[in-house]
Amino acid sequence: MDTSQMFSLKGRSALITGGSRGIGRMIAEGFLRQGARVYISARKAEACDATAKELSAIGHCVSLPGDVSTLEGVQQLVAALQQHEQTLDILVNNAGAAWGAPYDEFPESGWDKVVDLNLKAPFFLTQALTPMLRAAATDHLAKVIHIASIDGVSVNPQETYSYAASKAGLIHLTRRMALKLAPERIAVSAIAPGAFASTMNKDARDHADEVSRRIPLGRIGTPEDMAGAAIFLASRAGDYVVGSTLIVDGGVTWARG
Repeated sequence: MDTSQMFSLKGRSALITGGSRGIGRMIAEGFLRQGARVYISARKAEACDATAKELSAIGHCVSLPGDVSTLEGVQQLVAALQQHEQTLDILVNNAGAAWGAPYDEFPESGWDKVVDLNLKAPFFLTQALTPMLRAAATDHLAKVIHIASIDGVSVNPQETYSYAASKAGLIHLTRRMALKLAPERIAVSAIAPGAFASTMNKDARDHADEVSRRIPLGRIGTPEDMAGAAIFLASRAGDYVVGSTLIVDGGVTWARG
């Protein structure tokens, strides 16, 4: 058994949505350090371009701005990627949104925006990129990694109804898609992050000490924690993980009961 290349992504191509900041950026940097060619997408072109420029100091990183919440945006992103790559080894569906409002006032806009981006986009982007993933799956598996949330596994006390539902749906969608695509040598899995500092998780970013008190491990997640989980699933090391969701949260899911 040769384990020296087990976690290597050398020569692999990867597309990460929501890659300009937060968890997406953590994964992008990790993939670059393992030798992958990385393409990051985000709705805000300026931020996406700036992050790609910074990460290019590590390796091959290209900005492909776009909005994957619509089918038109999905097709535009696929076309942009095809200008650079004929095949795709790794797709990370990370772009996401959240919305909180009291139950009696929760708006339809807060439902549609979140569910379209968190649940619909991963399905239709993967569907559109399946020919490129299939073409990459030669002497190795192609990988699809959905970024879910522990809020899809256990209940968060906050009133984020559409977010929780969309992430629970994504975890089950991961299982269904995995069964369909595994015979085509495309392994689908997911990560359910806990508290990581990001624009979406402002509590973890701005009140890390307070949040850490609710986490059994006593701290919020670091870029290394997220990169390590994603590298495991994307590399040869994670080839036998099919349809499962890896919880990366310092134990908080089980502390919630």
